[in-house]
Amino acid sequence: MTESDRQLVHERLESELIVLWRRLRSMAIVLTRQIDDSLEAATYGLLGAFLDAGDVRAGDLAEQFGLDKSTVSRQVAQLESLGLVERVTDPADKRARLIRITETGRERVNRLRAARARWIMAALQPWSAGDVDRLGDLLAQLNASLGAELAKHRAGPPAG
Repeated sequence: MTESDRQLVHERLESELIVLWRRLRSMAIVLTRQIDDSLEAATYGLLGAFLDAGDVRAGDLAEQFGLDKSTVSRQVAQLESLGLVERVTDPADKRARLIRITETGRERVNRLRAARARWIMAALQPWSAGDVDRLGDLLAQLNASLGAELAKHRAGPPAG
């Protein structure tokens, strides 16, 4: 493959990833409105992160996702006012507070995830099982590579 061919392949991949990102974002917005229009899709994403992480400091989650602490703080306040999360004392440091998802929050995230799974299953229904499996493998490989690249960039430029 020539350098020109490689460039075309990378441009096509980047274009398809942008389309995928936009469609997934639009899907998240539509599903969020269908489940509960009192929250934005991004806030549901944070609520899902609290479900996955268990009890966690809001600042730690902000750092993990590369979000501003004030943004996470506002979203946590909204989630707390709706009874979807609660603040609890950190048993390791009584001065610190952890965020814990409530049963109501857990139920909402699970409803959203189930609806998203149905939507994706419907979109992939015409595909062969082998193609779906191959896509899963390739996405896992891409996610691992992007995660490694992100970790390098978060670490900053090499010293010297």
